[in-house]
Amino acid sequence: MRGSSQLARDGVLRVFDPVASASGKEGVRLADELFSAVDALDRSGSLRRALTDPARDASDKTDLVESLFSKYDPRVVTVISDLAKARWGNGNDLSTSLEDAGVVVLLASAQSLGVLATVEEELFLVERELVANRNLLSALGDRAALAEGRVGVLHDVLFGKVNAVTYALVARKVGAPRGARLLGAVQGLVKEAAARRELMVVSVTAAVELSSDQKTRLASILKDAYGHDMQVNVAVDPDVLGGIKIQVGSEVVDGTIVARLADARRRLVG
Repeated sequence: MRGSSQLARDGVLRVFDPVASASGKEGVRLADELFSAVDALDRSGSLRRALTDPARDASDKTDLVESLFSKYDPRVVTVISDLAKARWGNGNDLSTSLEDAGVVVLLASAQSLGVLATVEEELFLVERELVANRNLLSALGDRAALAEGRVGVLHDVLFGKVNAVTYALVARKVGAPRGARLLGAVQGLVKEAAARRELMVVSVTAAVELSSDQKTRLASILKDAYGHDMQVNVAVDPDVLGGIKIQVGSEVVDGTIVARLADARRRLVG
């Protein structure tokens, strides 16, 4: 998303954020309605064009939104209307921004309820499970399967075992991937949750679990290096043998024994 679309999205979501934060336990319901609106736009090109037509009067768009979504919560109708009245460089950007609003209300409500750190940790654990269990990843990310079937698999695996916000976030990515790959979508959610807590995400792969003191020291070292508070997420992989692999954004420092052996082999060969 670029230019006018990005400005429109950011402006509306900035106003919506305190509303989302105040939603508390209603956040999951509001997000469900926002996601339902996204699905309606994705199904109907004519509706999408009607709501993004720059020649159409803003009041007409508001009337259309209020008519189509009259059964929705007034807070949801307002943010849909505000987004519809904005100027979009691409019609699909309206749907994407509504999708983002659904994620915002889930994370904001979790933060207001004091469970955002738990949601972030659970999302990371879901990501790790998808990496470790390729059969599960295939079942949840199979575009050829019906959405209801994929969500049914997720329900059997995850429902009742994580916070309701965590489940709602992952279920949305499973049921309506909107062109995104599931693993990347969940990784994006981890980063969004951390960003809301004003943290950068550090992904660490180690042969054994790090202690709390080790995580704290690593976070302190990286904060000095990057000038930003860090959320250290550790994945245990016995195959690395020893050492740790650290990734911050696109930067990777691989100090594992496996990496050193691979480097030694490359030097011997060539």
